[in-house]
Amino acid sequence: MNSIFNMSNVIFDKLIMIPGIIIGFTFHEFAHAFIADRLGDKTPRFQGRLTLNPSSHIDPMGFIMIIIFGFGWAKPVQVNPSAYKNYRSDDLKVSLAGPITNFLIAIIMAIVLGIYMKLGYGIIPNALYNVLGQMIGAAITVNVGLGLFNLLPIPPLDGFSILRNLSPKTFYRYEQSFYQYQIIIMLFILYFGGRILSIPQSIIVNGLLKLMRMVVNIF
Repeated sequence: MNSIFNMSNVIFDKLIMIPGIIIGFTFHEFAHAFIADRLGDKTPRFQGRLTLNPSSHIDPMGFIMIIIFGFGWAKPVQVNPSAYKNYRSDDLKVSLAGPITNFLIAIIMAIVLGIYMKLGYGIIPNALYNVLGQMIGAAITVNVGLGLFNLLPIPPLDGFSILRNLSPKTFYRYEQSFYQYQIIIMLFILYFGGRILSIPQSIIVNGLLKLMRMVVNIF
């Protein structure tokens, strides 16, 4: 009986993550596309990525993987940095856009959770109130995780592009060697990534929960 109960809890925890994952993936990739478009690269526009329609950004396999294993991916936005006026600085802006957007979503969700907890209590039925609250909380955790994960300086993540654009031009000589070991590195991250990111993730999430409590006190 306990095993069945525990399994139902695991399934519930996975299900309440889904809205946060959809929001995180969609806005992350849209941010890349939007900034690239504003900086002169029309590739994302031609490929239909300047939209907030989740189906344009979510990779089915990556979506299933993140739900089951906590590690997944969206459809990467294809860009043409040669279209930028300032190659390195503009490519840096495009790379930063995705993770920054995830962190902004987490902040917004923390504020929303604070308002929801204060104004929704006693109005919304308890069962629904609790589920929606946990769903918003999960969206905070998911988006902090997505932001941190994408800042890891390994290909093909945003963090690698950020490192490349901030490094001396001699870095380009060694770039290909990173790609040669890309699969090994990603397998390493798949196994150890949760442990690596859990500390900064918990620090940021706890900070956002403090923000949420401040919002509750305001109302």
